Amino acid sequence: MFDSQDTPETQTTAALSSDANAHGKRKVLFAGLAAAVLLGAAGYGAYYALVGSHHVETDNAYVGAYVAQVTPLVGGPVREVTVNDTQAVKRGQVLVVLDDTDARIALASAQADLARAQRKVRGYLATDRSLSAQIAARDADENRAAATLTGAQADLDRTRVDLDRRKALAVTGAVSGDELTRAQNAFANAQAAFASAKAAQVQAVANRAAAAGSLAANTVLTDGTNIDTNPEVAAARARVDQASVDLARTVIRAPIDGVVTRRNVQVGQRVAAGAVLMQVVPVQQAYVDANFKEGQLRKVRIGQPVELEADLYGGSVKYRGTVVGLSGGTGSAFALIPAQNATGNWIKVVQRLPVRVAIDPADLEAHPLRVGLSMKATINTAR
Repeated sequence: MFDSQDTPETQTTAALSSDANAHGKRKVLFAGLAAAVLLGAAGYGAYYALVGSHHVETDNAYVGAYVAQVTPLVGGPVREVTVNDTQAVKRGQVLVVLDDTDARIALASAQADLARAQRKVRGYLATDRSLSAQIAARDADENRAAATLTGAQADLDRTRVDLDRRKALAVTGAVSGDELTRAQNAFANAQAAFASAKAAQVQAVANRAAAAGSLAANTVLTDGTNIDTNPEVAAARARVDQASVDLARTVIRAPIDGVVTRRNVQVGQRVAAGAVLMQVVPVQQAYVDANFKEGQLRKVRIGQPVELEADLYGGSVKYRGTVVGLSGGTGSAFALIPAQNATGNWIKVVQRLPVRVAIDPADLEAHPLRVGLSMKATINTAR
């Protein structure tokens, strides 16, 4: 029986039909691919216009913190070290204890000097009272000398009158020579008593002036002050306070909360004031310095939100941050040996500017970071 499907014409027609179907399928596939590409391009364009153009990101970012250096304010041998590297400490916690023997001796000496100064000032005040009493006594002596001088003057005047009378009567013989002699002697004695009383008055005045001068000199040391406010006592008390402070400084405490690092002090070591014994890193106050390319900073402003990722935790952990400042210059500008661009072989290099990002404390508490860790920072410039 003859089968028409086996004829050459039928086979040719089937082949043409199969090629047409395959060509049609390829056209459909290419059209679908083109549509997918166009759709993807449109989607990316829409994403860039609505989202991507308002975000800048960099993985050139690192964790930083204001590290506190622990240094002694007084020197001495180390008696005890209470912490080690990587240990978390709280502000005020004892880190290092120095031998305080010298400080205690200095404090005792200062306290003795203070007691001596207080006694000395009490002596000044007692001398003031004594000199005041002496002035009162000298006033009495001066008044007594004045009264004595007045009496001597009266006796001198009386004996002079008696002598003159007897001289007048002696001419007539009414007065004997013996009586005249007694009158002359009485006048001479009155003159001597007057001279003595006058000298005593001068001496009393001088004694009072000397006592007044001594009182004035002593008053300079105590005028307007008491035992507590006297300059000598105040200076001695200041030395006591300084010695007390030096004694307290033999116990070195943590200045902030953080983690101990770079400890380089051992028991028995003698340390000098200002030597760095260790560092305390405030991990709960860490920040991020993100180094963005200069072309990425056109829309970056202080206060914009930042999304941060740490290589330590991966993309599953997000940190919330805020732009708090932009550096005053690029890293190359502050390099130890700055790049010299004014050369004939100059090649432009895109510069990066550090942007300081503050991290939400709650995120830091949930996922602690360490200084120097790598971060990825994305700034939302639309907000």
